[in-house]
Amino acid sequence: MTESVRLSKRLIQQIDCSRREAELYIEGGWVTVDGEVVDQPQFLVGEQTVALLPGANTTAAGPISLIMNVAADLNKAQTLAFLTPENRWRDDQSAGRLLKRHFFEIKPCLPLLPGVSGMQILSQHWGLQRKFADDGERIEQELMVDVEGTLPAEKLALLNSGLSFLGKKLPPCKVSWQSETRLRFALKNPLPGQIQSVCEQVGLKVLAIKRIRIGTTSMGKMPLGQWRFLDASKNIG
Repeated sequence: MTESVRLSKRLIQQIDCSRREAELYIEGGWVTVDGEVVDQPQFLVGEQTVALLPGANTTAAGPISLIMNVAADLNKAQTLAFLTPENRWRDDQSAGRLLKRHFFEIKPCLPLLPGVSGMQILSQHWGLQRKFADDGERIEQELMVDVEGTLPAEKLALLNSGLSFLGKKLPPCKVSWQSETRLRFALKNPLPGQIQSVCEQVGLKVLAIKRIRIGTTSMGKMPLGQWRFLDASKNIG
């Protein structure tokens, strides 16, 4: 039986590189063990086949940000369960690579409200997390709201600028019809139950709410349960 050794040591033996280079290859997700990517230099290997993937480089892998299309009322663990290579949106054009370390210290930014599905940003970038924590109330969100009922023009005007919630006058927002049964809401800092309440005030029953945009960043046509990488260096708010 071959004695088990650290993956980094095995890689050094195979390709004659430095310890730091071996660690960077592994941490960057460029090394496989029996065909599966392993990004932990301390991982013990024995007789398994260790290989360096084509295109491997020693650029240190940084933190990631991503967008997911999630169902309503999922907790963080349930949301992260969809973060797999198989669930990556096929139209994602980024060069990002999903690694095990990306599951650590990744936080939802501007979490979805109860009963709301759709776009969720998750990030390991401290700066992006801080931006949403500090400025989230001032970032516009766009939501599609499926409703049941009729809405005269004067009541549509009330939805835009004339209603209250929890005893306080609401700031103006933008509400328009997208179809015979769907309204588009564009507003800042929606509160739990706010959209359901204002719709009830004008005689509409809310059937479903889906967030599709945060600031200048849209989810696009990404299907439910899928995700794509997000360039956190771009202006999102």
